[in-house]
Amino acid sequence: MAEKIKIGVVGTGRGWVFMRPAEVTGLKLTAICDRREIKLQRTLEKLGNPEDVETYTDYDEMLEKADIDAVVLANYFNEHAPFAIKALRAGKHVLSECIAMGSMAEAAALCRAVEETGKIYMLAENYPYTKLRMEMKRLYDSGELGELIYGEGEYMHPMDIETLYNISPGMHHWRNQTPSTYYCTHAIAPLMYISGTDPVRVTGFVPKIQDQSYRGGEVRAQDPGGIIVCEMTNGSIVRTVQGAVRSSSNITTLHCTRGMCEMDRLTGMLTVQHTSFDRQGNVSTRTYMPDWPMLGSAASSAGHSGGDFWVQYYFGEAIRNNEQPWMNVYRACAASAIGILAWRSACNGGIPYDIPDFTNEEERKKLDNDTWTPFRGADADPDDVPTRTLSPWKPTAEGLEAAHKFWEERDYMGLGWSKADAQLAKTKM
Repeated sequence: MAEKIKIGVVGTGRGWVFMRPAEVTGLKLTAICDRREIKLQRTLEKLGNPEDVETYTDYDEMLEKADIDAVVLANYFNEHAPFAIKALRAGKHVLSECIAMGSMAEAAALCRAVEETGKIYMLAENYPYTKLRMEMKRLYDSGELGELIYGEGEYMHPMDIETLYNISPGMHHWRNQTPSTYYCTHAIAPLMYISGTDPVRVTGFVPKIQDQSYRGGEVRAQDPGGIIVCEMTNGSIVRTVQGAVRSSSNITTLHCTRGMCEMDRLTGMLTVQHTSFDRQGNVSTRTYMPDWPMLGSAASSAGHSGGDFWVQYYFGEAIRNNEQPWMNVYRACAASAIGILAWRSACNGGIPYDIPDFTNEEERKKLDNDTWTPFRGADADPDDVPTRTLSPWKPTAEGLEAAHKFWEERDYMGLGWSKADAQLAKTKM
């Protein structure tokens, strides 16, 4: 393999999965960035204190000084586009976690930055690259299923209250202010990947149900789930569900002109079905576990059912070939935009919105002032963007007390430090 592609990883939490890339990806970790010095120390220890990996608490300094070819963004959900644009303008390729941007204006700016710099940009959306979904794409591309008519994608991820407190420390943590449609790329991207279609029109819905299971402990300003309906480029319709709807489910289903296939909820395998008139005989159904198309040993050991390996592999391939990947900046913005526009739709009675053509600068110009976003610290006033349709809403006094007690004991100052980390940090101040 040619010379290794040197990467700098931003974020020591989710970023950990990118710090030990498989040899076949051609990626090599040379820098880590995190705001928290103590987290950098702990991460280096886990890595075995490698001498050739530098650490930075300042992102701009890493871009300026680190010996890196590319940046992997595993930072906060609402920070991805600004960090990506900085990296691109610093001459670095970018692999960005989901979603691509927090507002439509950021999407326009991100697309321009990729075009102007000529650098590779890829969204690290791993759900298309599981064993079952890669097999579904093989079947679809072979023509066995025909053309997509209707598809379903799910990313339902309920958690107990202490887990929620643990992963979202502080009332202003992004997880506590993210509308239920926003984390949509895990649900929509597999449908796009398998069928080769992209969303062009979107409508959003939110069930008007108050989730009582947390007994007043809930501190997230979020509905229990969001439902998105999209028209795709070929005229088909897909539906996605994301959020805390019971129970955990991340299946993908395709109904096509010659058959259907789905990830079976009960067996965890792939089911393919053809009707009698498709097969000129009895209904034909098969359920099986496919093999990986290649590199199975490397993929099998990676997280997210192998998807974490494939995003790194395809990112490395894109850089080596100097060719934008399938999940390029335009497709990344479209997949992310459906969450933003579906929420706008849900807040406005379910009216549909067109997905902009992100390759078209004239359409992008119309987005430059669209800073509508729920995230604090952004241009828009968060009070103008509700994060929950069941309004007015605020956490109970009991819920706030429980959350703050949990954070004080386990997550010092909402910065992701354990109590032991906090004590160690104080001795170094």
